[in-house]
Amino acid sequence: MAKDDSTTTPMMAQYLALKAQYPDALLFYRMGDFYELFFDDAVAAAAALDIALTTRGKHLGEDIKMCGVPHHAAEGYLLTLIRKGFRVAVGEQMESPAEAKKRGYKAVVKRDVVRLVTAGTLTEDSLLDARHHNFLAAYAQVRDTGALAWVDVSTGDFHISECSPVMLPPQLARLSPRELLVAASTEEAMTPLAT
Repeated sequence: MAKDDSTTTPMMAQYLALKAQYPDALLFYRMGDFYELFFDDAVAAAAALDIALTTRGKHLGEDIKMCGVPHHAAEGYLLTLIRKGFRVAVGEQMESPAEAKKRGYKAVVKRDVVRLVTAGTLTEDSLLDARHHNFLAAYAQVRDTGALAWVDVSTGDFHISECSPVMLPPQLARLSPRELLVAASTEEAMTPLAT
């Protein structure tokens, strides 16, 4: 991802600042009636969604790759991206353009990430399978044993259980969580157990 420089527009500087907070997620950046994606996010999203990849302006002397989706149809696009393994940070406008203009003619509309959408955090009925739980699980190893917690964010169903490392694979097979969180220090050791 390109870094900020003195020729960066205020809008692009805002985008880059938000993107820096969520480097492992695609950033849906709300601009009026569209969520727009830029740079590498645009390339990845355009390919995954089979939508047009275009350019808008320049940054550090190179064209800025861009694609976008209408905000009223965003749920379908989010579902496709989540099913393809992406995480999506949703950056919304926190004020109207009229409110921004009160701060000055060229003021940028305030935006912030209001949600990080992942396979385990879906809550929209239209994106969920009503026949199955949508569990987000977390595992922590403590000395010779561990603990497994799982929650269905859409229903509030929450559980926690002692779980030794050897019992993790059968527990995960039983629960079929959409997402498993582990400490970064144990991620490599846990990967074979979770597959």
